[in-house]
Amino acid sequence: MADQWMIKGREYGNCNCDQGCPCQFNAPSTHGHCQAVVAGIIDEGHFGDCDITGLHWALIAKWPAEIAEGNGEIETVIDDRASTTQREALGKILKGESTAPGTTIFSVLSSTMSTVHDTLYRPIDVSIDIDARRANLTIAGLVESTGTPMKNPFTGENSRAQIHLPNGFEYTYAEIGVGTSKANGSIPIELSGTHGQFCVLHMNQDGVIR
Repeated sequence: MADQWMIKGREYGNCNCDQGCPCQFNAPSTHGHCQAVVAGIIDEGHFGDCDITGLHWALIAKWPAEIAEGNGEIETVIDDRASTTQREALGKILKGESTAPGTTIFSVLSSTMSTVHDTLYRPIDVSIDIDARRANLTIAGLVESTGTPMKNPFTGENSRAQIHLPNGFEYTYAEIGVGTSKANGSIPIELSGTHGQFCVLHMNQDGVIR
C-alpha cells in the first residue's frame, strides 16, 4: 500500500447501548439503533513522513438502525493545532482511507455512512485515563462528554470489567465504564449513563497491532 501510517494512543467512546454494548459481541444493539461520541489522543503516530504525535480527534455518529444496515451519518473533528499536512493525514486515517478494507474501526464505520458532514477543525480538550476508566471531552459549542467507572449497586464502590477481542478491528482490550455526552453540531446526541469504553488504539494501514 502506498501510504504507510501508524497511530498508538488512547480512545474513549460513549454510545447509547447498555454497559458492555452487545455490538461488541456481534449481537443486536440495546435499542436497535446506534448513537456515539468517540475521541482519541495520539500519543505516537505518523502518516508517511508526517508526524501526527500529540494530536486529538473526535467523531460524532449515528445510525437509524443497526450499524451493519448502514445509512449512518458522521461528523469528524480534528485538532485545530494540526498543520495543513497533518489535517490531511489524520483525516485520511479517520475516514478509513489508505487502509486495507475492513481492518480498522475507521474503515468499517466509513463503509456504513450515507451522510458525511464536513470535517471541523476545533480546539479539542480531552483527557483519557484507561486504567481509572475516566475521560473528559470538551469541544466548545459542540460536544461535552464524561466517562467514569461503573458502580457496584450494592456497595457503591467502583466496579471493573473488560472486553477482550483478540481479533477485533478496534482494540484488543477495553475497560468498560459509563459515559454521558451531549453533542450540538450537525448530529445532535444526548446520552446519559450508558456504555463507555476506554482502550489503547494501536493500528496501521493493515489493521490493529497486537
